[in-house]
Amino acid sequence: MAWILRGLRDGIVTTRYPRRSDGYQNGFRGAISVVEDSLGILSEGQGFRHDINQEPSISSLCPSGAIIANEDRISVDRGKCILCGRCVEARPDIFCFESSTEVASVSRKSLVVPSCIDDDESLPSLRSELAKKVRILRRSVHVRHVDAGSDGSEESEIWALTNPVYDVQRLGIFFTVTPRHADLLLVTGVGTAGMIEPLRNTYEAMPHPKIVIAVGTDAISGGLVHPNYATGGGIGDILHVDVWVPGSPPSPFSILHGILLGIGLLAGDNEAGNNKAGDNEAGNNKVRHNRAGSDSTRDAKFGATRRDD
Repeated sequence: MAWILRGLRDGIVTTRYPRRSDGYQNGFRGAISVVEDSLGILSEGQGFRHDINQEPSISSLCPSGAIIANEDRISVDRGKCILCGRCVEARPDIFCFESSTEVASVSRKSLVVPSCIDDDESLPSLRSELAKKVRILRRSVHVRHVDAGSDGSEESEIWALTNPVYDVQRLGIFFTVTPRHADLLLVTGVGTAGMIEPLRNTYEAMPHPKIVIAVGTDAISGGLVHPNYATGGGIGDILHVDVWVPGSPPSPFSILHGILLGIGLLAGDNEAGNNKAGDNEAGNNKVRHNRAGSDSTRDAKFGATRRDD
């Protein structure tokens, strides 16, 4: 009886994302950006050389080496950033938090912000290739998650996707325990030596087409523990990655954005670093065919590419 009264009191708690933006997203510190007002000063070299050579240097502010500074450019590699905020606290004139959860990208280079012109030019071709690859996966998608050496924080965020607040099943996204039924491989962790072969075996067991998403700073770059004898620099050296979701850990909304981006359900692709904070509202994205197909429809659609256990 108590849960009935609580339901009547609270109403529907399931988010409307991605059809509508969620209030939680606007206050979430999802990424670090370079303050735009500082770019002109830095590009003109006004005091910038002094900033680089002084002790402590700008680069040394980041424990994971995410800050890239030279004489004419300063940037942040979100694929290495652990969102500790030390750079923002020490140099708020250069760095700031970006209130956004849509930080996933189809390009590893695009995680370095501000992005270069060459990086921006490569995005259309990557999006086009990914769209062709996942065209068949628009109605119902099964996800296999593999922990390749995580600290456990990303797992908590991933499994939150199945609770009533996020409820990814409403979008036709389901988790599966076998790679033979999976369309999408969600990988967390640094890629430890002991997980290289299991990860490759999982990938090989998946039917085509298949998508790989690296979730979290550890999976993208190795995080704080890289380099050492037992870990690699993320899973990019082990598998071909289609979508990169930065964060330590990323929000469930960020992970969901990466999944939707990977399977082509987002009409708009908000690449990391190409939007100002607050400009990439989820409401600007349209969702195509987000209703789960029936099991019979799915079997008929994918039967030619599936393998029996």
